[in-house]
Amino acid sequence: MLDELENDPLFGGSPRKKYMDIIFNANQNLVDEYLYQTMRYTAALELMLEEQLGEDKDIEQIAKSYMFENASKVDERTNDLLIDGMGQIVTQNE
Repeated sequence: MLDELENDPLFGGSPRKKYMDIIFNANQNLVDEYLYQTMRYTAALELMLEEQLGEDKDIEQIAKSYMFENASKVDERTNDLLIDGMGQIVTQNE
């Protein structure tokens, strides 16, 4: 899936590559805020999982196993999130 997008004419490369271009070239205050909010979102998801599964569970290992077992779905969602992130940053950067 990711290889198919590498030469996508719509993005001028893979979503990951274009996302990195935007991160490094956009207004750094906007990028800083976007990345901070992304980390807060990640923290909230981890805390919710800990509350649902119990603090004694290794959330990182559970996530790694899920990523391995569902690689295609995770790749698709990752691309969706990269594209959404690009849109958020570019829209605010204008």
